[in-house]
Amino acid sequence: MKRFIVCAAAAVLACPVAAVSQYPNAPSPTVQHPPRGEGEYNHGEFGVYGDYFRLTPRGATGSTNYVGLGGRVGFNVHPNIGLEAEMNYDFERNYTTVNTSGGTTSGTSTTVTSRLRPLTGLFGPKFQFGTSGPFRAFVTGKVGFTDFTVSNATASGSSFAGSFDTFGNGGTHVAVYPGGGIEAFAGPFGFRVEAGDEMYFNNGTNNNLRVTFAPSIRF
Repeated sequence: MKRFIVCAAAAVLACPVAAVSQYPNAPSPTVQHPPRGEGEYNHGEFGVYGDYFRLTPRGATGSTNYVGLGGRVGFNVHPNIGLEAEMNYDFERNYTTVNTSGGTTSGTSTTVTSRLRPLTGLFGPKFQFGTSGPFRAFVTGKVGFTDFTVSNATASGSSFAGSFDTFGNGGTHVAVYPGGGIEAFAGPFGFRVEAGDEMYFNNGTNNNLRVTFAPSIRF
C-alpha cells in the first residue's frame, strides 16, 4: 500500500512537468501584468497648484503681485485634447510705506494689509503634444471669470467660501485666458509649469500675467 501511494504521488507531481515539456509555449497559469507604459496614462489629470497673479488694472501706474492656491481637473477627449476646469484664490498682501520728511527718511514705516482678494474660475480645452513620453508641451485657451472680493478677514476656508457671497456683483468680470506650458512625468506623477495672460474685461481689456506651478497626477 505504501509503495502504491508513493507511486501515485510521483505521478501527480510529474503531470505539470510533462505538460510543460509537451507544450513549451503554453501560457502560464499565473498572469503577469507588465508595468503600464507612458502612453497609457492618458485619460486625464488633476492636481493642486500654486498661483502667481500680477494684477495690472487698465490705466494703473503700477502692478500688484498676488499669490494663492488653486486646484484643477481635466479629462482627455482625445490623446492630444483635454478639457480642464480650474479655480484659484489669491491671498491678501501687505504694503509697507516709509515715512519721509524733507526728502530724508525719518526711520518710521507703516504696513497696510490689502483688502482685495482675487478669485478666478476657468474652463476650456488643453492641446497637448508628446503624449507618449515623459515630457510634453501644451497650449490652452479658457474662459471664465475673475472676481475681486474686498474683505478684512484673514485668509482661511471661511474667507474663501465668503468670496462667493459677492459673486455676480460689480467686482465680477468675464475673463479669457490663453496660456501654455510644459509637463514632466515619471509614471503617473509629474510636475507642471504654466504661464499666460489672464484678461478680464472692465472698461476695456485688462491684461495680467498669471503663472501656475505644481505637482500633478495623471491617470
